[in-house]
Amino acid sequence: MLVYVERNELYYDLENLIAIFIQKSQLSFLTDEHAFEEAVLRGEACLKLQQTPELFTAVYYKDGTAVDDVKITLSGEGSMTPEVKRSIKKRFYQLLESHYTPKSKWGILVGIRPVKIVHELLDRGLAPEAIRKQLSEDYLIQNEKIDLMMAIAARERPHLFPVDSDKLSLYICIPFCPTRCLYCSFPSNDVRKKGALMTPYVTKLIEEIRETAKYAANIGKTVDCIYIGGGTPTSLNAEQLTQLLKAVSEAFDLTSVLEFTVEAGRPDTVDLEKLRIMKKYGVDRVCVNPQTMNDSTLVKIGRMHKASAITDMMQQVRQVGFKVVNMDLIMGLPDETVADAEKTVEALLAMAPENVTLHTLAVKRASRLNEHLETIALAHDDDVSNMMATADRMLRRTGLTPYYMYRQKKMIGHLENVGYAANGCESLYNMRIMEERHTIIALGAGAVSKICHPSENRFERVANFKGVEDYLNRFDEILLKKASAFSELTMQIK
Repeated sequence: MLVYVERNELYYDLENLIAIFIQKSQLSFLTDEHAFEEAVLRGEACLKLQQTPELFTAVYYKDGTAVDDVKITLSGEGSMTPEVKRSIKKRFYQLLESHYTPKSKWGILVGIRPVKIVHELLDRGLAPEAIRKQLSEDYLIQNEKIDLMMAIAARERPHLFPVDSDKLSLYICIPFCPTRCLYCSFPSNDVRKKGALMTPYVTKLIEEIRETAKYAANIGKTVDCIYIGGGTPTSLNAEQLTQLLKAVSEAFDLTSVLEFTVEAGRPDTVDLEKLRIMKKYGVDRVCVNPQTMNDSTLVKIGRMHKASAITDMMQQVRQVGFKVVNMDLIMGLPDETVADAEKTVEALLAMAPENVTLHTLAVKRASRLNEHLETIALAHDDDVSNMMATADRMLRRTGLTPYYMYRQKKMIGHLENVGYAANGCESLYNMRIMEERHTIIALGAGAVSKICHPSENRFERVANFKGVEDYLNRFDEILLKKASAFSELTMQIK
């Protein structure tokens, strides 16, 4: 299908809705109206999207004739209230549905955080059945996904509400990895190329930690949740890791911390010494992230270890005695089948993690996967959907059930990422980062603080520089950004 589109504030949403119905290989976007008209005359299936200050129109052409259309009157100057946007997307979706079969059960939702909608409706006092009806009728979401949203919202609310504005979460980024995985788009630097920057990076990061602690103390804020991610934080050597965790424990009162997580995702970066250092300084939750337990796939995605190394690492993690272990998996990795995914889940369950996060493979713009798409055969949407469904059944049978969820752009099958946990083992940080009702102060290169104003249901982003070199060379500006973040928090107090 050919699409003529004038770019506007709805462009991203409509492009994503079209992708739910039409495969990328069968879709072309044009901005040349003459070329579009020629395609219509040739009898090709075509879609024309236009927006003026007074009117939004979408016209579908088949065999040279306009056979269907959507027209939405706007309230002057192209005004786009949330209600108008939703009405346009709903009518547009229904137009496409008259001619094509949707490949998603999420209706018109293209955003990252679907469960936020449920929380907002609950805050307005709507009953569960009224919420279900609105999700179905206004957003066209199918019952299976509504069930998931409702169950997750119910499980999250005791952890998220009421919001305690005196509490902060702390995110610390270690943007280094031993290698860069095929699918990764996070701020990550190959240790083999930029390992020399790790020591000066830790030095500056510790300074940012200390300054952050001072700012927090000055306005009476307490840190009750800490998450060290990346990258791969355990890329740091034992001395660097000790320096970092010691600085955190000295800067903040860890007796107030409900959860302290370190991503120790790759076994080629972890040993007993590092695990014991983590335990010594208060870490109680560890992420061990194999993504797959298939050796051939590990090679394809850029991992330098075998699946057996994950099993060995889990034995060490259990030996040291952390409260909760999370394990991440990705469904839809190159050349994997439903049977491969099932074997991976079986191998994980044999290690009895308290948390498992199921990710659907997403083709991220900054990833190597995106750069080499022409040579990599992605899994079929239906296969990945079956992988997710199979893994879901297996996890639920062992008592691991969904507790948070999010979506990403360009996910295979337009699916979702779901975190599963045993009762009492939910990750506080994961729920807070997704639902955006709680302030998270982020430190390090590429880190983004979110200053939440729960009474207004809004937040402000304060971003550090992405590059390690910029972080080191412009560190004074980083401290000014922190001052700005805490200034925003001071406004919250008033």
